[in-house]
Parts: sequence; C-alpha cells; structure tokens
Amino acid sequence: MNETEALRRRYARRHVAARVGVYGAAVLAALVCALPFLWSLVSAFKQNRDLYNPESNPFAFNEPATPDHVRFLLTDTPFLTFVGNTLLVGAAVVALTLLMSLPAAYSLARLNRPWGTPMGIAIFLVYLVPPSLLFLSLTRVVVSLGLEDTLWSMIVVYPTITVPVSVWLLIGFLKAVPKDVEEQAMVDGHSRLGAFARAVLPLVFPGIVAVVVFTFTLTASEFVYALAFVSSSPKMVVSTGVPTQLIRGDVFFWQSLQAAAVVTAMPIAFLFNLFLDRFVTGFTMGAVKT
Repeated sequence: MNETEALRRRYARRHVAARVGVYGAAVLAALVCALPFLWSLVSAFKQNRDLYNPESNPFAFNEPATPDHVRFLLTDTPFLTFVGNTLLVGAAVVALTLLMSLPAAYSLARLNRPWGTPMGIAIFLVYLVPPSLLFLSLTRVVVSLGLEDTLWSMIVVYPTITVPVSVWLLIGFLKAVPKDVEEQAMVDGHSRLGAFARAVLPLVFPGIVAVVVFTFTLTASEFVYALAFVSSSPKMVVSTGVPTQLIRGDVFFWQSLQAAAVVTAMPIAFLFNLFLDRFVTGFTMGAVKT
C-alpha cells in the first residue's frame, strides 16, 4: 500500500512538473512574441530625448510619457484616410475572393471530374508564382482598364493573389463535409445551389473565417502593388501611406511610426483572437480531410 501511494505521489509530482513546464514555455513564447509590440507601444509615447538616449531602457519611460506623437499621427497626417482606404480595399477584396473561391472550391470538391485534382494543383501553383513576375502584365491590365492611381487598381489586382490559395483551403474544408448533408437537403426539395447555401455553408464557416482573415491580412500588408499603382496620398493605404508621410528624406518620425503600427495591429489582433477557435478548427480540418 505504501509503495502504491509512493508511486502515485511520484506520478502526481511528474504531472505537475510537466504542466508547469508546458505553461512556463507557453508564457515565455508569448512574452517573446509580444516583445516587439510592447516596445512599439512604449516607444510611441516616448519623448525625443528619451528615445534617442542610448543609455535609456527601451522598454520603460525614463522621461514622462507624452501623447504628442500619437496626436501628430492622427491630426497632422492623413493616417485615418489611409486606414479608411485599407478597410475599403480589404472588404472589397474579401468579398471578391469569397465570391470567386467558394464556387470554384465547391465544384472541384464535389463534382467528380477527371480534371478536378490537376486543376486544384494548378490553382495552388499559381499562388506560388512570385508577384514580381506578374508585375508587368498586371500593370498593363491596370493601365488598359484605366484604373491607375485609384483604389480599384488594388481591388482588381489583389484577388489574383488571394483567390488561388483560398480555393485550395476551401477545397479541404468542403471535403470534410459529408456529401449526405447536401444530398439530404436536395431530397427535401432544395436545388444544389440551395443545398449549398443552406446546408454546406454553415458547416464550412470556420473555413470562411480562415479565408477572410488570410485575405484581409494579406491585403493590408501588401506593399509592392500598392506602391506601384497608387501615387497620390489621399488614395494610399496604410502599408504605403505611413512610410510616405512619416519618413521624409533622412528624418524619421519614429514615435509616430510605432504608433501607426500599434493602431493598425490592434484591431486585426482583436478580430483574430475573437475567431481564433474557428480559425484553428478550419485550418486543421482542411489540413486533415483532403
């Protein structure tokens, strides 16, 4: 009895030590990942003499904090205009991506055709083509459509990047849904389109969330096309407008740059964490059931 109790206590101590080690590693990893964000947040409110003093602690306020640089970003630069343009372009690209990728993924996942698998692989390979190789051809498309120096240029071009990988991801999500679900809906009187809308779409919502997060993040962070197709400041997005307005020659508005990074990252991080469970579920479902 004593030996059994000793073994139980030993295993209990090992279990506690293992749990403490796992949580300790997770906390350490979270701190390492949050370190740049923390540095940016502190730097945004630092005074110039505090920021440029090499002896100052970069993660603490050695001088009293000041909101002047954040106020300069919001009032003396068109930062809010850049944010609005980014939201507009992101929402339009997300809508176009879903509008094109959902039917394409459904047809490749459900319609048994001999060209289905090669077509799916070909669509994914398109995503692997470097944007620099498509730059000249896409520039000709934008010029031919008369969309240069407009937000529409980005709305037209970005789906060429987001649609291929979105189709590939959604194929995995749709294959994870049993065919019996939509067949039962069709037996109940729905058309194939109605069965897809009423029975399949709610089940692949995690995949749709994954596509939305991926598409919007990629759109908001893209730089090359946004810089090439839009040159006027009122039509720029955050990725190009912030460097243009806050880097003037050899003068860098470091605190305002850090504030712009924090203000831009916070809503995306909040939405990502809000849908994190569905996002991870969707990606793991698509990864396993292909």
